[in-house]
Amino acid sequence: MPRKAITIEASLKEKDQLEKLIERRVVPKHLSQRASIILYCLEGKSNREIGEGMNLCEQTVAKWRLRFAKKRIKGLEDASRSRPPKKYGPALKESILKQLEQPAPKGMSCWDGGSLSQALNVPPHAIWNILRTEGIQLQRKRSWCVSTDKQFAAKSADVIGLYLNPPENALVICVDEKPSIQALERSRGYVETSSGKIVQGLKSTYKRHGTLNLFAALNVATGVVKSKTTDEKKRKDFQSFLEEVVSDVPKEQEVHVILE
Repeated sequence: MPRKAITIEASLKEKDQLEKLIERRVVPKHLSQRASIILYCLEGKSNREIGEGMNLCEQTVAKWRLRFAKKRIKGLEDASRSRPPKKYGPALKESILKQLEQPAPKGMSCWDGGSLSQALNVPPHAIWNILRTEGIQLQRKRSWCVSTDKQFAAKSADVIGLYLNPPENALVICVDEKPSIQALERSRGYVETSSGKIVQGLKSTYKRHGTLNLFAALNVATGVVKSKTTDEKKRKDFQSFLEEVVSDVPKEQEVHVILE
């Protein structure tokens, strides 16, 4: 035989407080819902009727009916926790940084939040909070190049100086090359798509004509680029290109060439 729900009563002041909890927009949704449960209880409705009408479990209605009977309006608030949530300090940060220096778990290419959580036996949210605070992104990668030349700073200063303040009446050119460029022959034309639009199309197959090497020289002052393609990348080819670049330069004019 089902237990009969306890009967509760409320003063006019308490009813007014309950109605205000429902009407005010700033009141949290869970408090407004609990106030509605109590008002339905005061109307004499059963826990089952209230649960079905509000799409709640019958035990939930019974819980707040009993809490109101014991503690009145205060009973509708969340009970205080027995202890505050655990906080993780600088020690966890150091543990994470040390763990990231270790090889990733077997079968994984790098660490992620879940694997760090298991390795350090801490909740995933604690791991992600520290990673987010420290700006550590486990999946994003960047590459960089660091020179081991002890004279790198002095050499780079000379090069930058040529760009920013070239000698008066001197020719400054920057030379580079692009090797192994595939010389491809591919048919192209205009085709009509399924939507009726005309677009340029490239055939999927192509014919190879070997590879080419490209030399290029940029006049820093004018922005003019001189270029030459060769079948090979040999010293004589490069010397020949440089001779062509300075062939029309007066012998008395100073020439500065920037190379890798």
